[in-house]
Amino acid sequence: MPLVTTTEMFKKAYDGGYAVGAFNVNNMEIVQGITEACQEQHAPVVLQVSKGARAYANHTYLVKMVEAAVKECPDVPIALHLDHGPDFETCKSCIDGGFTSVMIDCSSKPFDENVEITKKVVEYAHAHGVVVEAELGTLAGVEDDVKVSAEDSSYTHPEEVEEFVTRTGCDSLAIAIGTSHGAYKFTPEQCTRNEKGILVPPPLRFDVLEEVSKRLPGFPIVLHGSSSVPQNFVDMINAHGGKMPDAIGIPEEELRKAASMSVCKINIDSDIRLAITATIREYFDEHPDHFDPRQYLKPARQAVKDMVAHKLIHVLGCNGKA
Repeated sequence: MPLVTTTEMFKKAYDGGYAVGAFNVNNMEIVQGITEACQEQHAPVVLQVSKGARAYANHTYLVKMVEAAVKECPDVPIALHLDHGPDFETCKSCIDGGFTSVMIDCSSKPFDENVEITKKVVEYAHAHGVVVEAELGTLAGVEDDVKVSAEDSSYTHPEEVEEFVTRTGCDSLAIAIGTSHGAYKFTPEQCTRNEKGILVPPPLRFDVLEEVSKRLPGFPIVLHGSSSVPQNFVDMINAHGGKMPDAIGIPEEELRKAASMSVCKINIDSDIRLAITATIREYFDEHPDHFDPRQYLKPARQAVKDMVAHKLIHVLGCNGKA
């Protein structure tokens, strides 16, 4: 099965009440861990590459690694997606370079400018058989080159979505309903603490999602910044020399609810980074005499695979949907 666009997988996800996982990839072990989990769970997947990943690993290496995954996992629909494309030129480069989906993120710009640039990307992408994700509303947090303060973030305005989708022709829409980039999605001041003293984040704005869904029936919605920041990984990191106090993510039950609605794609990046870092930190503590990267990257890859399998089954609900 060659690389696919997200069109068919999103249609099935919308009708089936589940979401497809969109996992950020930066190196071989991450690609392997994600796709091996998807192959075993028979789940469709979006492998997404950020501007920072392209700068780190090189566009060609990333594309070839994903192509290798397609060959090794022949039963799984795999889309290759640009995450947070900052401008037309970056999107064009990815469209020309083998991607099947791109995101143009002009959410920080005025509405009409967002429309203008998004439409230009859509016209070029559609002429080359590639689909486009756009964004309305601005998420807080930090992810690669995307840095937005809590004060500058804003929820999506449902009254704008119909005009935006109609004028741009985009194929899916990322909206802001309270998710956030990075491992520190909320400050302690934004949260409450449960009886165990664990931070509980504010709930997602499902009212915004429901209103968007009413205005765009059948249209695929995307959630960015949707890592759950599993506390077992945070605890492992802190127990082995790390310093990540009050790292907190989106509760998995809220993501599952979103997946049962109109959300067809849920982005997960920080959880992968946490799984790798926690596993390697623990390995170094337990094996201070080891120096072969294969020794510590092997369990790190397995940790990614196990975490992704959990997401596919218990959060996204897309296992068995390939």
